[in-house]
Amino acid sequence: MFSLIIQFILGLIYVNAGEWLVHKHILHALGQNRQSFWAYHWHEHHAVCAKNAMIDPGYRSLKLTTWNAQTKELAVLAGIVLLHAPLLMLFPLFAVTVYASLMLYYYKHRKAHLNPAWGKQYLRWHYDHHLDGNCSGNWCVTWPWFDYLMETRIKSKMLE
Repeated sequence: MFSLIIQFILGLIYVNAGEWLVHKHILHALGQNRQSFWAYHWHEHHAVCAKNAMIDPGYRSLKLTTWNAQTKELAVLAGIVLLHAPLLMLFPLFAVTVYASLMLYYYKHRKAHLNPAWGKQYLRWHYDHHLDGNCSGNWCVTWPWFDYLMETRIKSKMLE
């Protein structure tokens, strides 16, 4: 059986890799098709952030009766939680690390889009992703580890 420390470390790596892969290959690649479920990310979230200097007003309140970028994001996160539920029995700390990381992702992502100054200071890679005019990099939100590993961390020169 995996040791708890190994489960924790693998959980962190797994979530960051997943964040990078989902953002790049699903939310952006599939999201550019207006007929796709994933279009909310590109055509709603990015469009609103571009108009509002990083602010996405849809994050101001949580109305589960409204189908917007925030509730769609929460639905995706809920799906990820359910998908990983069987791992709770096999690798409990791995699964808990995944769940805690998803909560941290949502907290940081929401805060960055409600308080751009905070986002610029603490999530500069995500701030660069939205406001640099080049959103073909900086795929990570929570930590930029995989952006550095995959050489997709693009530091903005315009936003200094």
